Amino acid sequence: MLYDVADATRRYISALDAGQREHAIRAVTDDDLRHRWAYTPGTRPGLALGDLGRDQRKAVHGMLATVLSPHAYAQAAEVMALEDVLDHREGGTRDRHSGDYWTILFGTPGSDEPWGWRIEGHHLSVNVVVAEGRIAATPFFLGANPSRVTYRGHVVGQPLRLEEELARELLDRMGPTARRLAVVSDTAPRDIRTGNSPRISPSEPVGVTPSQLGKPAAELLVDLVRFYLDRLAFELADEEFAQLDPERLHFSWEGSLRRGEGHYYRVQGPELLIEYDNTASEANHVHTVWRRHSGDFGDDLLAAHYQASRHTVARGVAQNS
Repeated sequence: MLYDVADATRRYISALDAGQREHAIRAVTDDDLRHRWAYTPGTRPGLALGDLGRDQRKAVHGMLATVLSPHAYAQAAEVMALEDVLDHREGGTRDRHSGDYWTILFGTPGSDEPWGWRIEGHHLSVNVVVAEGRIAATPFFLGANPSRVTYRGHVVGQPLRLEEELARELLDRMGPTARRLAVVSDTAPRDIRTGNSPRISPSEPVGVTPSQLGKPAAELLVDLVRFYLDRLAFELADEEFAQLDPERLHFSWEGSLRRGEGHYYRVQGPELLIEYDNTASEANHVHTVWRRHSGDFGDDLLAAHYQASRHTVARGVAQNS
């Protein structure tokens, strides 16, 4: 897996000319830039897809498809394509385009030093860091506006459909008693609560726990979490899932239970936060994010790497003294 991700990144770098590389590559130690992420429209550091040649754009997509599972890559591709749909709906007033997604590299593969990249634009942010032989990929944001495109009441496009349907099935399966614990507010927030904060702090968990659910509902809660983790290539998702403690999960819902009305849910665990919000544009504009409290932007991997490097240097000094 590490080789595949590094190889895809090297192919992208080799497709760039010298001037493009100067704009595309920053230091992995630039913590301010690494943590400065967003899911709203606007320009980003790095290179925009719309300014790249065909083979260069394909190389960017190759990087993304190597880290993501096949279904999540399809979701990401549809999210990007929706920029043109939204631009048409708005009459071009905000000049949106599916080429308005940026790639920036933090270091380069090829040594034992950490490196990573971010692919980001409106409703998409995938943040990858490689260090200590592992890959981190959060924050991982996917959104969609419109969240669904319909024809005579039939949905013809909805890239984040299962994110909603699995949560609704969980509410149905848990029964009325547990549902009263899960629904913590009749009013949904206007957006995901953590926004694009560079760091999140563990908050007091709310809602219902697996021990308060019957076995079928508890299993479905784990399935919902696994669905978010499976946005990553399955080998990476397995590693993330192995660190999960299902018994310490909390699920909460805010807003209306009726379809087509604003709603929000959150899944919390010791190192896990999943948020889903669909309130804007008459509940046809969805935001979803998966984050890790200490591991966003690979900060835990980088800390371990720098700690090991200091120990190596210290041992070397001691041996030479």
